[in-house]
Amino acid sequence: MEPEKAYDLWSEQYDTNSNKTRDLEGIALRSELADIKFKTCLEIGCGTGKNTEWLLTRAEKITAADLSAGMLEKAKRKINSPKVLFVNCDIRKEWDFVTQKYDLVSFSLVLEHIEDLDHIFKESAKVLNPGGYLYAGELHPYKQYNGTKAGFESEEGKKIATCFNHNISDFIIPAKKYGMKITEVNEYFDNDDRTQMPRILTILFRKNSG
Repeated sequence: MEPEKAYDLWSEQYDTNSNKTRDLEGIALRSELADIKFKTCLEIGCGTGKNTEWLLTRAEKITAADLSAGMLEKAKRKINSPKVLFVNCDIRKEWDFVTQKYDLVSFSLVLEHIEDLDHIFKESAKVLNPGGYLYAGELHPYKQYNGTKAGFESEEGKKIATCFNHNISDFIIPAKKYGMKITEVNEYFDNDDRTQMPRILTILFRKNSG
């Protein structure tokens, strides 16, 4: 199912159903960005605002973007702040919704739905300030290889959003191509049990200053 349609349907239960991936990625984002300073943030995949509320405690201005109008409607009901601009957009196309530069671009459980990561890193590099950061928090490739996909139960049965498997190098190669270097790579496990398969992969990149 196309991600836009899937997440529009999912928005009705996204905040209330059990979702280990959603919850662990929220923990990961807060941990990875705890020591990073940023005044402006472009949050890609804001969803229902699960991370927007925390980012709002750190940034002076946030552009919170999502493909799903249903998800954005939920986020707008939660968050009423002049510091946040919500945008309905498709990042697979040109990023004509961006009108400024940012200190941080964040992706939360988004890139598994994107086939062409080169385009994403190219556009991200354009909108990042020199020295700015790019955070990616994604379903771990091991989980993808094992068949895990973003989806939810509905009255008609299981709904699965279209997903693409990405290897770790699929993130690293385009990032390097567009002038970003890795500053941190981490894995997050259910119940912090490192004897099990990791659920979340996080990679923090920094754009070259020169």
